[in-house]
Amino acid sequence: MKRIAKVSLLLIVLAGAGTVIFLGCGSPGSEYRGAAPDAMQHSSPGAMAYQPQAPTSETSEAAPRHNTETYDRIIDNAFKLVADHPLSTFSTDVDTASYANVRRFLAHNQLPPPGAVRIEEMINYFTYSYDQPTSRSPHPFAVHADTASCPWAPKHRLVRIALKGRELDPAKRPPSNLVFLLDVSGSMRAPNKLPLVKAAMKMLVEQLGEGDRVAIVVYAGASGLVLDSTSCDRKEKIIAALDKLRSGGSTNGGAGIELAYSVAVSNFIKGGTNRVILATDGDFNIGTTNNSELVRLIEKKASSGVFLSVLGFGMGNYKDSRMEKLADKGNGNYAYIDTESEARKVLVREMCGTLVTIAKDVKIQVEFNPAEVAAYRLIGYENRILNKEDFNDDKKDAGDIGAGHTVTALYQIVPAGQSVEAPSVDKLKYSHRTTPTAAADSSEMMTVKLRYKKPDGDKSTLMETVVRDEGRSIDKSPKDFRFASSVASFGMILRKSEHKGSYTLAAVAELAESAIGDDPEGYRKEFVKLVKTARKLRSSEK
Repeated sequence: MKRIAKVSLLLIVLAGAGTVIFLGCGSPGSEYRGAAPDAMQHSSPGAMAYQPQAPTSETSEAAPRHNTETYDRIIDNAFKLVADHPLSTFSTDVDTASYANVRRFLAHNQLPPPGAVRIEEMINYFTYSYDQPTSRSPHPFAVHADTASCPWAPKHRLVRIALKGRELDPAKRPPSNLVFLLDVSGSMRAPNKLPLVKAAMKMLVEQLGEGDRVAIVVYAGASGLVLDSTSCDRKEKIIAALDKLRSGGSTNGGAGIELAYSVAVSNFIKGGTNRVILATDGDFNIGTTNNSELVRLIEKKASSGVFLSVLGFGMGNYKDSRMEKLADKGNGNYAYIDTESEARKVLVREMCGTLVTIAKDVKIQVEFNPAEVAAYRLIGYENRILNKEDFNDDKKDAGDIGAGHTVTALYQIVPAGQSVEAPSVDKLKYSHRTTPTAAADSSEMMTVKLRYKKPDGDKSTLMETVVRDEGRSIDKSPKDFRFASSVASFGMILRKSEHKGSYTLAAVAELAESAIGDDPEGYRKEFVKLVKTARKLRSSEK
């Protein structure tokens, strides 16, 4: 039979160390439950455990007694001398988990751990009014770049590189084959975990059409197929299966991943959306638990053509460092769901961007003109840095962009002629640096090159954009420029970055308030409130 215009959604429930009970989806009173008791929680190897303040009355129901949240250490990108490093290369990132997670900490009157603050994810949480590619453009997104003075370092310049993916009419969305891989282990019992997972998945199911299909796989101590591939013209059957999920047992995430991809591949839709959606707190404590082994498993599965979305839930034992790596290697995206409102943002308002990939392995390489730029620093993207040789290597994995997505990257620039504190190397004994070309005498500050592949392609396409500095001050820059700058400076202050200068949270709030603009969902106003909350929590802030 033809599978055109069909989407398979598979929900995988992980059960306990005992058995997984599978009762008929339509049988009265039936449940899907992990049968074994909870396992001891532990931190993942190579990650830093963070112990926030004791839970308040507002968080005690959702937070476990012993906190084992883990975040990787982030080392800020340093300034690099253009004379020694004329090229800067990195992978794009459309993840948004860091901002929602930082918001969760601040909402509970706690400053986030520095490792939880990934500045690029905070900036890219917000949507910006960038022009999308014209109907005549052969590319799936448009590239923009502009400059202004740097708010926290007025003698420096700030460069914004912006991408805008082509928007997709939801009515023209390709058919989807989705597998929901759901963690139903004992650690998911809290109200902001499995109950929120179920509510979020129902929201997504309601957005799907009769051409889409859903399968449900769950995992705990073992993994199993709860609902076979089911057309979304039978949404009541899918929702009934979700309603029966219960938590219990240890967490064998590796086994769930294997089964979820197997189901997705068996229902693969050529030309459609084929995606596993993993919903978990990331606390895998039996089976494959080592981060490097899990990453290798996901890398292997990514070659199947099935993409991955990772949705993080909960607090107290949250494994952010693990889930960010899985999404990165699974040709996917990573979001943190702390409320039903956030679930609606990710899975309803931004559904096409979350589900439909329009370009994969998107890489950016910037060449700086030494006649205009003495040194530069990429703000954020620390775990997305690539070697310069990786840019032209089509075997090198990189970030993916969904329909309608915006991507923003900021560079702090030290203009030529200014002194800069940056690591340098000794003069070469056997050769000299290359003599500047005629192009160095132009007014060009830099050239931005970008490579991407089609979602089902193996060969990349090249795009180029020249950037000139028009000398604009930050107060004369576009609102989107100012707002992205305020988010970047907020992240640097939260991370206690040595590059934040003397900039204060009061200045961050003032800059953000000047750039709220059209804010129908209130996300930018919420950001200003978070900055003010952080200011109150920092006793040293004046």
